[in-house]
Amino acid sequence: MQMASEQHQVSCLLTINSSNKDSWMFHTPAIEWTKLQSESLGISQIIQKTEGIKDAELVDLLKLVKRAKNQYSIQGIVTGALASTYQSTRIQKICNDLGLWCFNPLWQLSQENLLRLLIDSEISSVITGIAAEPFDESWLGKEINSYTVDELLLYSKKYRINPAGEGGEFESLVIDSPMFEKKLEIISSKKHYSNFSGRLEIREAKLI
Repeated sequence: MQMASEQHQVSCLLTINSSNKDSWMFHTPAIEWTKLQSESLGISQIIQKTEGIKDAELVDLLKLVKRAKNQYSIQGIVTGALASTYQSTRIQKICNDLGLWCFNPLWQLSQENLLRLLIDSEISSVITGIAAEPFDESWLGKEINSYTVDELLLYSKKYRINPAGEGGEFESLVIDSPMFEKKLEIISSKKHYSNFSGRLEIREAKLI
């Protein structure tokens, strides 16, 4: 979004809250805390719930984008799609159906360059979900910094994972960026982990 805001006015944030933790399309760990991101950015958020059924969740995404178009007269949407044609083609079709453009500023950027860009842009994130070897419980809640990036790049060579988590190896939550008025602080959390798979349950958080 930071890249998009350099060229466009961001009118609203679109969030899909899926009850399917293994959704093909959408990020799910700690998704409820995006409300604090919205507050810190000073940008309104529209939330659409979905059961996360493979095809039905696309209908819910269509509903969400329609709501944004009707409420904010948006001309297009911005995505964080990096390499997933499954995600990008489906979002593009929804935009085509609604007469909107689709902007994917990160598309085909190398995953190493993306990780370096996040650090250089002073965007702070913590890992909220893991789903691959060799990630152990200690990775849940870990901040993505220059040391973490080096570890991820090492793992990508040794274990053939996607260093930016593009294959679902891990998921993260942005807690601070130059666009934020306040930083998101995690006060209380619990780790759920078993067999290289886990989620960080954030129980309490606030803006500071």
